[in-house]
Amino acid sequence: MKNQKNILLLFGNNISKLRKERSLSQEALAQKSDLHRTYIGMIERAERNITLTNIEKLAKGLEVSIDELFRF
Repeated sequence: MKNQKNILLLFGNNISKLRKERSLSQEALAQKSDLHRTYIGMIERAERNITLTNIEKLAKGLEVSIDELFRF
């Protein structure tokens, strides 16, 4: 379980970093990604195990490739 939490933390931190680099609020990213704003916060805090479909939505919302979301 510890390894799963680690990958969620790394992914969430990366989403937060990319979002802030683009000067987007969680709400703005949620709108661009067609996701709920509280869901963005939960991802960034490693409280949710995100699906592949939502990873694709986040990549589009951040205007990056999917693989960039995994560059820790």
